[in-house]
Amino acid sequence: MAAKIPLLQTVALLEDMPEHSLTRGQVGTVVEDLAPGVYEVEFSDNDGRTYAMLALRADQLMELRFTPDQAA
Repeated sequence: MAAKIPLLQTVALLEDMPEHSLTRGQVGTVVEDLAPGVYEVEFSDNDGRTYAMLALRADQLMELRFTPDQAA
């Protein structure tokens, strides 16, 4: 099982979701842990306005890192 994604983690979408006007690579923030491997992700514009919020599986997301891994 993959590691749990922490709250407030920045993530990128790994697939297009045209029904929600989202495309692969769009960046969001995990705001809720809904169930094992399922997270509520908020997508906001540069002014902080939310344009999408939906439940996504961990396999639909990539955690983004802004610092080097400790092992590197």
